[in-house]
Amino acid sequence: MFKTVLLPIDLSAPPSWSRALPAALRLCDAEGGVLHVLTVVPDFGMSVVGSFFESGFEEKALHKVGEAMTAWVDAHVPDAVEVHPHVMHGRVYDQIITAADRLDVDAIVMASHTPELSDYLLGPNAARVVRHARQSVFVVRGE
Repeated sequence: MFKTVLLPIDLSAPPSWSRALPAALRLCDAEGGVLHVLTVVPDFGMSVVGSFFESGFEEKALHKVGEAMTAWVDAHVPDAVEVHPHVMHGRVYDQIITAADRLDVDAIVMASHTPELSDYLLGPNAARVVRHARQSVFVVRGE
């Protein structure tokens, strides 16, 4: 159906991908479709917060998350699917939109949650992506 699909996930929150991954795989064109999986390491927000962490902390964190992303892809994405993992750093919704534009994806598939959950990748981020993305956005209700 779509040649390229972006799936933003939170590696530490299975509800961010447990239902969205199967939906993204179904939307990917069976013949030559590409799945881009994205996770975002949030920034510190204010620079004063960053001063409490040791030098090089962000680079180490990004490296660790990259390793975790590769392991996640190996464990959850079927071998027959062309998949490209991505790790970005910054505001979650901004990075999702930036990645979608840079990768020139056709669609974004992401989870949303019921209001009582408070995971940073879900909820308000999904709403912002829906409002601002140029691509089709499919929101999969979480568990």
